[in-house]
Amino acid sequence: MEDHLPPGLLEACVVLGATSDKLKEAYQRHQQEIGAESPVLEAEVLQVHVPPFDSREKAADCAGPAAFSRVQRRRSFIKKKERPAALPGDSCPGGQEATQDISVPKDIDLVGLPQLCFPGGLTFWSEPKEPCFHFLVFTDVLGNQTHGVVLQYCRPVQLFQESSLQQNGHWSKGSRLYTAYGICVISKYPYYTALRDCLSCLLSQLKHCRITDLDQRVKEFSAKLALVPIPPPGDLHVVFNLSPLVIVLPSREDRYHPVVDLDLHLPFLCFQTRELLQIITAILTERRIVFFSGDWARLTLMAECFMLYIHPLRWQHPLVPALSHQMLDFVMAPTAFLMGCHLCHFEEVSAETDDLILINIDDGTVSSSSSELTDLPAVPSYAAESFRTRRRGLQLHYDLEVSQQGGSTSVNELRAQRRHWQQRLNLRIQNIALELIANIFRGVTDHLNFEHRVFNSQEFLKSRDPSDQLFYKEVLQSHIFHSFLKDRLNQKMDAYTRMEQSSHSETQKMKVMIDNLRRPTMKDIVRRSGSSENCVTRRLGTSLPNLREEGHLSILRQTSLIETPLKIRQKHIKQFKLPDFHPHLSYQYVQDYYTDLIGLLGKAISFAPRDDSSLLARYYYLRGVVNAMCGRRLDALSDFQSLNHTDVEIFPAALVRALVDSLQHEEQAQVDRRPELKRLVCRVTSSESGDGTVQPPSDHVRKFEMPKTSLPLEDFVTHVQQSGIVRDVGTIHRLFDALSVGPEKEVDPAVFRMFYTFWKETEAEAQDVHLPAEAIEQLDHSECVHKLSCSVKTSYGVGKIAMTQKRLFLLPDGRRGFVDITKFRDIVEVKTSSAQFLLLRIPSLRIKSSRKKEIFEANLKSECDLWSLMVKEMWAGRKMADDHKDPQHMQQALTNVLLMDTVVGCLPPQKAISAASKLAYYDRMRQEEPTAVPKTTSETLKHRINPSLHLPSQQTVDVLLYTPGMAITGQLGKCDMEGDGNPKLWCALSQGRVVVFDAASWSTKHNCIQVGVLPLRCMLGMDPEQVWVGSQDSTVYIINTRSMSCHKQLTEHRSEVTDLVLEDRHDMYSQTLAYSCSLDGQVIVWDVSTLKMRRQFHLSCDKLTSMQLYNRTLWCCAHDCIMEVRKTGVVQRKICMQQDLTHPPSHFSGFIVYLERDQIWTSCVDSPELCVWHSDNLQKPAQRIELPDSAGVTCMLRVKNQIWVGCRSWSDSQTQAVGKIFVVDVAQAAVEKELLAHTDSVRALCSAEDRYVLSGSACLDGKIAIWKVE
Repeated sequence: MEDHLPPGLLEACVVLGATSDKLKEAYQRHQQEIGAESPVLEAEVLQVHVPPFDSREKAADCAGPAAFSRVQRRRSFIKKKERPAALPGDSCPGGQEATQDISVPKDIDLVGLPQLCFPGGLTFWSEPKEPCFHFLVFTDVLGNQTHGVVLQYCRPVQLFQESSLQQNGHWSKGSRLYTAYGICVISKYPYYTALRDCLSCLLSQLKHCRITDLDQRVKEFSAKLALVPIPPPGDLHVVFNLSPLVIVLPSREDRYHPVVDLDLHLPFLCFQTRELLQIITAILTERRIVFFSGDWARLTLMAECFMLYIHPLRWQHPLVPALSHQMLDFVMAPTAFLMGCHLCHFEEVSAETDDLILINIDDGTVSSSSSELTDLPAVPSYAAESFRTRRRGLQLHYDLEVSQQGGSTSVNELRAQRRHWQQRLNLRIQNIALELIANIFRGVTDHLNFEHRVFNSQEFLKSRDPSDQLFYKEVLQSHIFHSFLKDRLNQKMDAYTRMEQSSHSETQKMKVMIDNLRRPTMKDIVRRSGSSENCVTRRLGTSLPNLREEGHLSILRQTSLIETPLKIRQKHIKQFKLPDFHPHLSYQYVQDYYTDLIGLLGKAISFAPRDDSSLLARYYYLRGVVNAMCGRRLDALSDFQSLNHTDVEIFPAALVRALVDSLQHEEQAQVDRRPELKRLVCRVTSSESGDGTVQPPSDHVRKFEMPKTSLPLEDFVTHVQQSGIVRDVGTIHRLFDALSVGPEKEVDPAVFRMFYTFWKETEAEAQDVHLPAEAIEQLDHSECVHKLSCSVKTSYGVGKIAMTQKRLFLLPDGRRGFVDITKFRDIVEVKTSSAQFLLLRIPSLRIKSSRKKEIFEANLKSECDLWSLMVKEMWAGRKMADDHKDPQHMQQALTNVLLMDTVVGCLPPQKAISAASKLAYYDRMRQEEPTAVPKTTSETLKHRINPSLHLPSQQTVDVLLYTPGMAITGQLGKCDMEGDGNPKLWCALSQGRVVVFDAASWSTKHNCIQVGVLPLRCMLGMDPEQVWVGSQDSTVYIINTRSMSCHKQLTEHRSEVTDLVLEDRHDMYSQTLAYSCSLDGQVIVWDVSTLKMRRQFHLSCDKLTSMQLYNRTLWCCAHDCIMEVRKTGVVQRKICMQQDLTHPPSHFSGFIVYLERDQIWTSCVDSPELCVWHSDNLQKPAQRIELPDSAGVTCMLRVKNQIWVGCRSWSDSQTQAVGKIFVVDVAQAAVEKELLAHTDSVRALCSAEDRYVLSGSACLDGKIAIWKVE
């Protein structure tokens, strides 16, 4: 159990110095050699204080076997035992030196601690030295760090020798000598400022205590610190009083962020911007780095500041910021490291070892031990310039900040004022450093393949500016970057991810949604060129050069820089003050302290605002930890259970599991009598058995490599997806048919290499296209030039034909201009012909447009067949996109065209056109299946979107939810930097993935919010700030709409959660209640504000699937019946399923209560009809409405005076399921419209303010259709 308790503030407190014997020996030698230098003393461990500090025997007597404390697994440390008041001539019996076996935490090594606590050595002084502090970092072989703060203070050497001069029991001034003692406080967390303040409080006591009281004072000090809990991640700081100072322990920002308890602006005071960036570069490129300073304290503080600057990247190599003079040989290690030495060793270290980066903190210089810093690459210029600009806006001097304020008579008030200023400055510096990291690594995620965990490093390098190549080549080989890639592939939601998402503009989000082909738009070209004097300087598609040595993306450099003001989230910090420590920390007093602490936390919970769930979660966490330390297992489990309702992110799963495993028989019996604890124990038990657990994230990252052997279909799909060219499996299969040869149907590795090279060269060429101003003015901002012919003769003159995703146009030779040929939607006919030229007939392409009388003809010669294929495919794709209101068809057609161009470029001419024709998917569909979209469907359909765009295959749309914008709900004033006021569409896909669209632009706002790992069954918008999601894993997940994260859970259901409904509030003072139901018939009523269960009841039925609230009455639908239920759970009336013995058994799939017309509409999963029941007389036979060509109803929705019915039907060939929507007029009780909605069954329907209906389909289609409501 103890191993799972979170560490407290104190791991150990160690007193170090010279032993009495060594002092005596050195003193006598010093007296004999008058005038000689003071002898060097050997420092040793004198005392070790580790928790627990109370008697275990008393603990056992008082608390029984249930009590335990925060004790880690320990090992033994043998130290020489101090003899009290050592007298001359005293010795141990038998000449043996006394030793003492001390138990210390297993990961603390005390052997080298004396050297680190006295890095400059230990000796005598004739005058007392001022106390000083310095800081330590200990790293074990696994990379886990422990931190230490060391106090060095002087005391007179007291050796009771007969030859010593004493006057009235005191030493004479001439004979008094002083030596230093060290006190090292070791903690798991880098609370450097807090622990330094604690030692300052101890120092004030040690100055006036006798040497015989030293041990007791240090032990009492250690015992107090051992009682201090560490605050969980969030906005709650822990405060305690250690007279005469008030100590503050700041919390971590989130679970991925380290503690920040030091002055982050110190490097800004010591170094200029150029030196700061050089140091960061040395860290990112994993050089051998040595810091130097004449002040030992600066070494660790500087090193830790730079470690925080590169967050979320993590240093992966040895970190020893303070080396003693005995450890200087460490700097000769062959691996990368970051170490620190005293400035007096600068020349020695620089002369002994080459290739060291030498950083002089005192002078603010950065140099190399071998030569100038010419081999240290510079930070990319755009990132460096942004960092330089941000630095100029920092106010680094506290005195200037408070120059207009008056003084304070309270030391603690002055400290609090200084602390608040420092926290604000630290937050700003962290954001500036994070922005630097984000600018450096912007675009990394564009070259990641998440499905196969592949990073295409070569393409990423090509996307960087040539002047930055050296920097990125070194960084990409580092362990730091490899760890960073693993976090990106695991989709870690850390500070980097949040900044990257917040910096994406709406245009970038829209572009990502509709276009994954890296081509510059007209807007990009205008920004890049900045001039209208440019003309076309390159030709696309003909005689393409090898761009592996040039052609880098200059546009990325300009668009990556964050030009907006730096947004800093204002943190609302709360402080929790611990109770005062008891004067004597015996076992009973420790228990009293914990009792007081639990009482204060209980008061804090009762007085905390109910809507501040984050603050409540921190209080529950702290109280749960303290209860666990006191052995109150049930109380601890109850507190941790409350985290599900407040913030599950800080749920201590390992500790809860250990608590459950340690329950005694009597406690287990109490758990059985408390439903909430019983549910928690069941969930822990089931997670241990592996039911529904999330697999740990993968740890590998692969680089994209060209194949070396022939590729069968499965391997070909993998390589193409890894390359980032195409994700869609169907498109890759058609590409395989185009490239494969031989009876084995395999793709030759040389062919794949040529295909990949040609694709990337074409992609790079597109970045260098320049258009005349006349063309840019005529084209839309979103258009991109994807293909450019060579100069050809056309009916509009000689020039180059250009193709965008919308049109064809001509760039005349010899003059600046733009001639529009046609838009793809206006094409009527495309055919190839031949034109007479002298005695030759030259192949030509003829295009007829509905908007022009004359036919356009171009003598494309050898390119004619390819252009014919491409234009026909774009024409067919445009028609499909217009008919189905789905822009992705046009995007897919464009992808097919670019693949055709690449296939023709990499295959022999005699096979090229035949192979490319296999990619003409839409043109073949137009010729083989010229089925038109029904007029009613076309008129009602407004738009289609694809929620699986970022996935390799289509996913089933399980649930849809529309939430209105904040302006509509009157909450626009609550909008902040983490949200906006636009309406949103929430889409639940397979495996717990939720995709969020901005319903104002239909752009993807968040492409993955992970909500469990099982399918989701229902969603409900509670208010502008939360969405509830019911899952198959029996949990109700609560998504915060501002942070787009899921930090709360309702875990009271024991079966699949199938529906959620919200009760209308009767007045502004009444509480908001929500109902949830599960498949096993359980219905739970929730208080939305507190997330507490108000009541629950169970309905006896077969699989409860949905419910509705109407006029304070609950209607429930199960497979075998429809029930009218009172809020108490009493069934009033019931409609039972009437089985027809001549047909297979069926069950209800949905219902709608329409009491304004005294009607209840029901549907069955295998029945092609709707039943309309009279609500006043459920025994009366139902009116039946036939649904033509339907195989069953999957969902229903009431919109105004219509019932929208989603069905599954069969195609005319009866081989494929299709999705139809029937719009039924309620007044006429007849089908008003029949809509051909999807190519798979309709799975979800939702309404957008009764103006639109949105439908989602199963995975063969997997799209969302938006319909107009009349």
